Amino acid sequence: MSIDIKTAAVEEKRITFDHIARKLGEGKKPNRYQEVVFGQQPEEVFHYRPTWDPERELYDVRRTAIQMQDFEDLLDPRQYYYATYVIQRSRQQESQEKNYSVVEKRGLLDNISDELKENIKKVVVPFRHAEWGANMNNFHISSYGFQTPIASAATMQGMDRLGNAQYLTRIGLILSENDPAILDEAKELWLHDPMWQGLRKVIEDSFVIEDWFELHLLQNYLLDGVFHPLLFQHLENHIVTRGGAAFAMLTELFIDWYAESRRWTDATIKVAIDESDQNSKLMQSWTEKWKPEVVAAAQRIADAVFADQSEEVMRSILDELDDRSRKLGLLN
Repeated sequence: MSIDIKTAAVEEKRITFDHIARKLGEGKKPNRYQEVVFGQQPEEVFHYRPTWDPERELYDVRRTAIQMQDFEDLLDPRQYYYATYVIQRSRQQESQEKNYSVVEKRGLLDNISDELKENIKKVVVPFRHAEWGANMNNFHISSYGFQTPIASAATMQGMDRLGNAQYLTRIGLILSENDPAILDEAKELWLHDPMWQGLRKVIEDSFVIEDWFELHLLQNYLLDGVFHPLLFQHLENHIVTRGGAAFAMLTELFIDWYAESRRWTDATIKVAIDESDQNSKLMQSWTEKWKPEVVAAAQRIADAVFADQSEEVMRSILDELDDRSRKLGLLN
């Protein structure tokens, strides 16, 4: 007796949803990210207009002056959706928690000089308030942004900023041996120290920006493009080279996160600029409007930390930002 086993190939009649096929073209198989972000936002037949803004629909393209033929082109090159985002952040958090545990258990910050401890207390810990502001701003972008690609990425960016603020809080608590008074001191510095008032003003002014793409440019490009290199590149190097090597273990996540975040920010700005000359001119005007305030705010902190070297530090940061701007078309 013999058994003849045969196999049969089942041809898929549908490889994706109809709205995805209309977007990509018939016969093209989408990846998981494309299936998640394309065609998710309602564009017609809304239930009611927002009572707080009855002149506009709940999702309204007019909430930004940027014009796009298709706002779904503002894609995230990281292709983050819930599953991939959570898996990546879980891995990063596990690694960072080990770093914090080692520093805390072995008291690796105890032996750094009082001057470096003061730098961390006065510069690093108060910055948690700026990260909270970035959390608020990105959730504004998420709330009012048009189409799912920008809204979903801004949501994840907003959650990242809350995590950044929490890690900065942890640094303060490790430094103070879990004395929460250091957080009250950081808040007083944020509210009253002249060094912080430039940045605090820009953050508070950003809270009333209505155009979500202008806010995206200010927060995720200009503010991050100046302050993250200032704190987590130049200040970190300043501390590490003076005997505070353990501090680099506490800020490793910020460096990796910023490099990753830049990919999304640059990609969305580049796509919008390439869309039209009108978009390009508009974003250049926004850059010219906000960049001097951001630079002036950063200069105050650089002067307080780096003294005679502050001009050199700021020049390095601005050269890198200008190079990015030229590549994107924000700077001629």
